Amino acid sequence: MLRKLTVLTLLLLLAGCSSEPDTGPAEVKWDRDNCERCRMVLSDPHFAAEVRYFPEGKRSKVAKFDDIGCAALWLQEQPWKDEIKSELWVADHRTKEWIDATSATYVSRNTTPMEYGLGAQSEPAEGGLNFEQAKLRIAEVEAKYNLHGQQLQLRLQQQALERENSR
Repeated sequence: MLRKLTVLTLLLLLAGCSSEPDTGPAEVKWDRDNCERCRMVLSDPHFAAEVRYFPEGKRSKVAKFDDIGCAALWLQEQPWKDEIKSELWVADHRTKEWIDATSATYVSRNTTPMEYGLGAQSEPAEGGLNFEQAKLRIAEVEAKYNLHGQQLQLRLQQQALERENSR
C-alpha cells in the first residue's frame, strides 16, 4: 500500500512539474502543430501567432496560428474575444521572438503563410499599422479573397456528397 501511495505521489509531482505555464506564449512544435483556423501546419516562425484564453473554471488554453490574419479572424468568432484576460502573441517577423500582438506594429510583407501580407515588429515603422488597423486590413483581404470560406464550403459540400453516396 505504501509503495502504491509513493508511486502515485511521484506521478502527481511529475505531472505538476511538466505542465505549461498559465500565461505567455506556448512552445510551438514546428512542422507538427496545426493552425487552429485553417489547419495548415505551422512552419514559418516569422509569422506565427498564438491566443491564450481562459475558459471559465479551467486552466488556460492556447490556440496556435500560422499567420496573424488567421488569429485575428478566429478571435473575432469567439464569445470571449474582448476579455481583458486573453493574451495575443505574434512572432516578430525579423527576430522570431514573441511580442504582444496588441502593441505590435504591422508592416507590409510580400509573402506570409496565408497571404494576409502583414509582418509584426515591436518597434514603430513608417507606414506601419497598429493592431486595430491591422485587423481592418485582414478583414479587407478576407472579404476580397474569402479563401477560407470558399475552401470550407467546398469541403462541406464534398463531405455531404460522400455521405449521400455511402447510403
